[in-house]
Order: sequence, then C-alpha cells, then structure tokens
Amino acid sequence: MTSLSLPRTRRAVPGRPHRRGPLARREARWGYVFIAPWLIGFLVFTLVPMVASLLFTFTNLNLDQSEPLAFVGLDNWQKLLGDGQAWESLGVTFRFAALQLPLVLLLPLSLALALNSRHLRASGLFRILFFLPYVIPFVSGVLVWGSMLNNETGWINEALRFIGVSEPPHWIDSTSWIYPSLLFIGIWGIGAGIIVNLAGLRGIPTELYDAAWIDGAGFRAQLRHVTLPMMSPVIFYTLVLGVVDVMQYFLVPYVLNNGTGEPGGQTYFFNLYLYKTFFTFQDMAYGSTLAWLMFGITLALTIALFRTSRRWVYYAAER
Repeated sequence: MTSLSLPRTRRAVPGRPHRRGPLARREARWGYVFIAPWLIGFLVFTLVPMVASLLFTFTNLNLDQSEPLAFVGLDNWQKLLGDGQAWESLGVTFRFAALQLPLVLLLPLSLALALNSRHLRASGLFRILFFLPYVIPFVSGVLVWGSMLNNETGWINEALRFIGVSEPPHWIDSTSWIYPSLLFIGIWGIGAGIIVNLAGLRGIPTELYDAAWIDGAGFRAQLRHVTLPMMSPVIFYTLVLGVVDVMQYFLVPYVLNNGTGEPGGQTYFFNLYLYKTFFTFQDMAYGSTLAWLMFGITLALTIALFRTSRRWVYYAAER
C-alpha cells in the first residue's frame, strides 16, 4: 500500500517570534499605504495640536507676547483655581446639560416609537419631514429661530397676542425663558437622533414581541421588558454623544446673543469663555488650560458612563 504523504507544518517554537511570509508583508505594506493619509491627518491635525496645547499650559504664551516666552510651571492652573468666571461658566454648562440631556434621550426615542407604529400611515413622509431640518446649515437655523423668538416682531409672540396673550414671554431676553428657548432651538436638529433610534427599533427581533404578546404583555409591558432592554445600546450611544455635545455647547449662544452671555450671564457657557480667552484676550496659555480642563471633565464623565453601562446596557451577542 502506498501512503499519502502530507506536507509538514512548521511548529511554533516557544520564545521565537513568528516570521510572516512575503505575501503577508506585502499586504501589510499596502495596508499602511492606504491608511497613511488618515495617519498623517491624525498626527498633524489632532495629536500634535493636543500635545502642543498641553505644553502651552506651562508657558506664558500670548499672541501679543509683550513678555518673552517662558516656562511658568503650574501658574496657569493656579490661576484657574481662583478664576470665578471659569467655574461660573462651568456651572451654566452643567445646569443646561441637566435640562437638555433628558430631552435628547426621550424625544427622539418617543418620536421613533411613533414612526415605528403599525397604525401610522405615510411614515416615510414623516421621516423625511423630521430629518429635513438636520440638513439645513445650523447657523441659518439659529438665525431663523432668533427671528421667530424676537420679543416684538417674532411670529411666535404675534400668534400668542392673536389668541389673547397680552404679555407674551420675552424668550431670548428673559432669564426665565432663555433655557426653554435654547431647548426649542435644539429640537430643530433631532432628525438624526430619530433615524438612529428608528434603526434600533427596526433591529429588534419580532419574535420577542410575539412571545411577549402570547404571555399577555400589553404595550407598556412590551416597552419595559422588550423595547427598552433591546434599545439600551442605542440609548447609551445617544447619551454619550449628548454628553460630549453639551459639554461643547457654543454655537447657539454665540450666534443668538453675539457671545455676550445675556441675559444675566445665563448663556455664558464654558466654551464661550474658552473662545473669548483664546481669540479676544489672545491668551493662548490660559486658553489651553481651560481646554484641558474641559477635556478632563468630558473624559471623566464618559468613563463613568462606560463603567455604569455594565449594569443597564444589554447586548444580545453577550452571554
């Protein structure tokens, strides 16, 4: 009988590095060639500026540079500890975040549930209508909202006067109504959040709803025991992005009130103070210190969310 000889396989020797073949090395080289533009862009426009800004926090760098550039150690951080305006602006940011984050989570999810209903007709048309404001330039949208919320000529107050409200709210000039005004403006761009939540709802297996219906579960029970657990990864994703966005909140108060912080300093957010420190006062060293403070706070909040996600976020692929 003839025996069939099989090719011998080279056994890996412990402690000896595995040598890749010429094909694997060639593929690796081409892989680095294709990702080189991204790597170069990341190094030039992200990593190097971040490292440079960290170094700036230990100097007295200023655009007018009336004094020679020098190493000042932790002077900028000590200045930050005694800067009441910085901590007040940070408090404004956190107060607004406490109002905006629940809205960012609940409203897109609620609208996505309505659009996903079997009883809704022309759901495709509603999806288009909800998403259209998102594709409009945001600055244009803020300017339009500023005109609509104008105390004297805005059509919202005109409509309120028409139905009998003698003194309508001073939306953007009142410390009591400025945050509701900012929330109204934020609703303008929730189209993307609706689409993300709708995609998550469409990804829930229908067998789970059928099993819950057989067990006698109604809409509320299905929402609690099926929809919300299966949507928890999407909710977590929306929450993380919402935290990052609200900590970078800048464009709306800057366009709406020209960055003055009016009314009563209620719109003087931390990033607005950071922007003025950089480009109005031209203090690059202290501005970098403020930026790294915001980076640290955002990073800490994100890490805390990821730590707590183990308790309430359910992934179907996990055991």
